[in-house]
Amino acid sequence: MKEIILIKNGELTLKGLNRSNFEDILIKNIRRRLRSLGEFDVRKAQSTIYIEPKADDFDFEEALERVKLIFGIAAFSRACVCEKSMEDILSKSAEYLKDSLSKIKTFKVEAKRSDKQFPLTSPEICREVGGKILETNSHLKVDVHNPDLVVYVEIRDYYAYVRAEQIHGAGGLPVGTAGTASVLISGGIDSPVAAWTMAKRGLRLNAIHFASPPYTSPRAEQKVKTLLSKVARYSGTINLSIVPFTEIQDQIAKNCPEEYFTLIMRRMMMRISERIAKDSGSLALITGESLGQVASQTLPALVTTDYVTTMPVLRPLIGMDKEEIITISRNIDTFETSILPFEDCCTVFTPKHPKTRPTLESCELAEKNLPICELIEKAISETEYTYIE
Repeated sequence: MKEIILIKNGELTLKGLNRSNFEDILIKNIRRRLRSLGEFDVRKAQSTIYIEPKADDFDFEEALERVKLIFGIAAFSRACVCEKSMEDILSKSAEYLKDSLSKIKTFKVEAKRSDKQFPLTSPEICREVGGKILETNSHLKVDVHNPDLVVYVEIRDYYAYVRAEQIHGAGGLPVGTAGTASVLISGGIDSPVAAWTMAKRGLRLNAIHFASPPYTSPRAEQKVKTLLSKVARYSGTINLSIVPFTEIQDQIAKNCPEEYFTLIMRRMMMRISERIAKDSGSLALITGESLGQVASQTLPALVTTDYVTTMPVLRPLIGMDKEEIITISRNIDTFETSILPFEDCCTVFTPKHPKTRPTLESCELAEKNLPICELIEKAISETEYTYIE
């Protein structure tokens, strides 16, 4: 019995004349994510994308797990392929769904007849298929209002399809449809969630991490790579830049007032990140800041950090509270890694009494003794580059 995966595009159906561009990118993403599982074909028709295995060794179960994580897919389902005849539909429907039908007590059938040349109407198809299921499953009853299972029959262009209920997809827009941005990634809870959130809106991701050995350990760096690998299950490959930040932090500690340490570190990070982001083709920076969550995320503090860059800074978590962020981190499986006790460079140098209402003038005065340009050039020249899949 031939089986395929049917994909519903969701938000893409709202697009206008460029809708096909979004669908083509989604199809490329699907092919890239499934290519290691065996031979298959992907095509689109009638607002649906079809994934059809071409070889017996195609890993269908793993394909379903991967499809669940691809942005741009609102819902999907596994379906049985039938010839466009009631004889074939009836012979396959009860058999194909027998495992699901054996675990329930009530069901109903819904039919969609895209091909209006098909001789039976949708209600007639429902009646015929429902009768066949009752004939072969004596324990079942029909409940059109609150069934345990809905059986769907779709009559389409070349074939008919029988399936059970749809599985929710990741939603959003296909990665690559909105350009590229660079996320400042730490080992905390927030920045991986910010990266995932912007990838869901179609952004291709680069990542920038600031490492401060010996203040931070190799395990802290590995923690970041693990977090990015979890995000990459949704976003695809992420290019990672690892910036040495130890000397900059030492210089800040020697030359700047303690209450400004975090602010000046953030300003240096933004300057360096802008340079790296532009070189990598990014059009914006992404951070995991939430308004008022910590001293460096007050509105005056955000203004002072934004001032040193000309790139747009995207802050998808800016209006979320911590519980909302944690909920997402649990859903995308980054939370348990984020709370591992390996500190990042920001937490190591947190001042006892950080400045919460800085001004541009006071920040510039606080960092006046720093050799800013020299530190930036050296850090960029020593940056290491890798990629995460």
